[in-house]
Amino acid sequence: MTPPRHHGPLAGVRVVELESLAPGPFGCMMLADLGADVVRVDRPGGPGAGRIAAPATALQRGRRVVPVDLKSPAGIAEVLRLVERADVLVEGYRPGVAERLGLGPDVCRARNPRLVYARITGWGQDGPLSRRAGHDIDYLAVAGALDPLRRGDEAPRAPLNLLADFAGGGMLMAFGVLAALLERERSGAGQVVDAAMVDGSALLTTFLRGMRAAGQWPAPPGGNLLDGGAPFYDTYATADGGFVAVGALEPAFYAELLDGLGLAGDSLPAQYDPAGWAELRRRFTDRFAQRTRDEWATVFEGRDACVVPVLAPDEAPGHPHHRARDTFVTVGGEVQPAPAPRFDRTPAAPPRPSPDPDRDAVSVADVLAGWT
Repeated sequence: MTPPRHHGPLAGVRVVELESLAPGPFGCMMLADLGADVVRVDRPGGPGAGRIAAPATALQRGRRVVPVDLKSPAGIAEVLRLVERADVLVEGYRPGVAERLGLGPDVCRARNPRLVYARITGWGQDGPLSRRAGHDIDYLAVAGALDPLRRGDEAPRAPLNLLADFAGGGMLMAFGVLAALLERERSGAGQVVDAAMVDGSALLTTFLRGMRAAGQWPAPPGGNLLDGGAPFYDTYATADGGFVAVGALEPAFYAELLDGLGLAGDSLPAQYDPAGWAELRRRFTDRFAQRTRDEWATVFEGRDACVVPVLAPDEAPGHPHHRARDTFVTVGGEVQPAPAPRFDRTPAAPPRPSPDPDRDAVSVADVLAGWT
């Protein structure tokens, strides 16, 4: 069987992905998007065999899939054959599970000392919470990243599962893999990458902590510059029930905001005086409620006021900017985000659809035939 051709800056990188959910597949999707040859090892009859929820299938794009029974010695031996020729192995089990299977880092790196062994978990490989269950919202909470996502006495709002699972988890893992591959070029040796979602969630708060240390985040959640406290950095309802997003932080952008709203000549509180923010918010709220979302988009088109419409997920691909840049692509009949970032010499190819484990499965021998 002829292996698929790969394009992009990671062409030639071989990745073995042990089947998992959400952050692991997302990180491996990023590697596959940029040209890595990612082979996903599925449990026969497991979630990969037709029982993955539909939203998760988009994360499986660009792979080949190999069904292997990891509870059998023969299956473990098959995976180790892949490991011997791979550059990267990614696993998302709880600490100790890979070792019990016979696929821990010591065993794998004994077979291939150049292997980058990436482990992605919620709490990390050690620490008192390492063996506890958890989800995105839990990692954000313990990292100090969830409490700021509220206003006043309201309860914190979970930002979907975007921050811990994907930004602080899968993307962090992909970044760690690339750093380890780069270091391997100097040392000739692989290493273990411990990507913990709680660590990534904490890392994402670096800027917030810097602002707090500088005294620039003095108020409770929802009362500061970037958490909705400032009326010129917030969202507003429009006449048709839509919303616009306003981010006019700099004075020049703020002046454009006032001009677009027809408030430039009015007597208003100073932009950065918190004592006047309630009055500014009232004036902005009243004014934005007078037109529809798209009418305001037209008013601010071409202005550096940092005012844009809040688009629903189904609307975003149709935005002229996304259409001009091909930010979204059709993969297997589904509209999905395109690979990112972009490269001028080694651009990524259009993503291949997620494999159907029943129709598209290949054998370990098929994979190894191309990994010469």
